[in-house]
Amino acid sequence: MSGIERMHNNESETAKSMVDWFRHSAPYIHAHREKTFVLMLPGDALLDAQFSHTIHDIALLNSLGVRLVLAVGARAQIETSLARAHINAKYHDGIRITDTDSLPLVVEAASSVRSQVEALLSTGLINSPMHGAQIRVTGGNFITAKPIGVRDGVDFHHTGEVRRVDVNAIHDALDNDAIVVLPCLGYSASGEIFNLSIEHVATVVAQAIHADKLIAFIADSGVHTNKNILLRELIPSQARSLLQKKNIAACSTLDACCLAVENGIERAHLISYRENGSLLSELFTRKGSGTLIAHDSAEF
Repeated sequence: MSGIERMHNNESETAKSMVDWFRHSAPYIHAHREKTFVLMLPGDALLDAQFSHTIHDIALLNSLGVRLVLAVGARAQIETSLARAHINAKYHDGIRITDTDSLPLVVEAASSVRSQVEALLSTGLINSPMHGAQIRVTGGNFITAKPIGVRDGVDFHHTGEVRRVDVNAIHDALDNDAIVVLPCLGYSASGEIFNLSIEHVATVVAQAIHADKLIAFIADSGVHTNKNILLRELIPSQARSLLQKKNIAACSTLDACCLAVENGIERAHLISYRENGSLLSELFTRKGSGTLIAHDSAEF
């Protein structure tokens, strides 16, 4: 067989595989259309080499009729900004203390991350996956925040939590086929700015808008056993048991997923931002790519 014939056969096999995959994904495409997903993207995901592919996959979901809210963190970017300013990061019980000196850097980092995501979702170069996408991206003061206050004698200053979600405004944006981008910032009725945990933002917003799924991006491919075996599905009680052992990665994210499912979200997924195509594999294949948190085992 000549080289040209071998190349032709390889191209034919590739095309057949693509057609087969597309046909098998059709039930998932139908099931996810017009559903609402909240995606939790940590700041580390934006720094990963695969992030451009993640953006392409998010754009594809949008084109397939999935309603998307992106909760975008900036923890890694904040740490970098504080280090450059020679300001020590302060934590208590794993929660950042945002004092007056660090608040401007937090706001700058969170705003920069949001702008980066919006810019990437706005691209449309010819011969790229984004060509012709023409995605609407929107954000705003969708979250009213309140201060955490003093806990255990520790003043958290400008670190806050969600007081209220403007559900109608988010749904209006989603009804207009826009992707809603939420940074890790909230604003009080008096005009104060608060630094929020992205896990808290994602879970509270998902519950408030009655999202169908919460999808959390983490470094690992999901939750693993001590023998590094990926756990494909967990019910919340099993996940809580693993959290008590405190020997797994992404504890705060797994806890957020459990909380979401325990409060009415049907499905929560943990997938890797380092794995090319993990989002599509999780949503459009039977096997998936990460760990599903749900009360029961289901196809979708």
